[in-house]
Amino acid sequence: EVQLQASGGGLVQAGGSLTLSCATSGFAFDRYAIGWFRQAPGKEREGVSCISTRDESTYYVEPVKGRFTISSDNAKNTVYLQMNSLKPEDTGVYYCAADILAPPSTLCSGRYYITISRGFWGQGTQVTVSS
Repeated sequence: EVQLQASGGGLVQAGGSLTLSCATSGFAFDRYAIGWFRQAPGKEREGVSCISTRDESTYYVEPVKGRFTISSDNAKNTVYLQMNSLKPEDTGVYYCAADILAPPSTLCSGRYYITISRGFWGQGTQVTVSS
C-alpha cells in the first residue's frame, strides 16, 4: 500500500523555522519526484518545492527561494522541507506528493499536480505563521 505521511507543521512567529517531513512507503522511492505543495484558505493549491530522488535535482518556486531547502534521505524513504525566515504568507496546509513521470520543475509548476493519483498524496500538515 502506498503511503505518504506528512508531519512537522505547527504555529510559528514570522521569521521562525519549521522542518516538514514526508515519510513514504509502498513504492520505489528512488524512482520518483517528491514535491511539497501548499494550500492557503480560499486559494488554489500550489507547488512549493520538488526534488528528484534519483539525481537529487531540486526546484523551488520563486517566493521560497533562499528560505526553503528540500532534501531526501533515500535510506529512510523520507523527504524534508526546511523552512526558514517564515512569513505570514507561507501559512497553509502543506502536502507532499509523489510522481514517477515528471521532473521536479514540472511537478512543482502550474497545475500539473492535478494529474497525481489520489493515492500518492500525503494527508497534509498545517503551517501557521503569525505576524
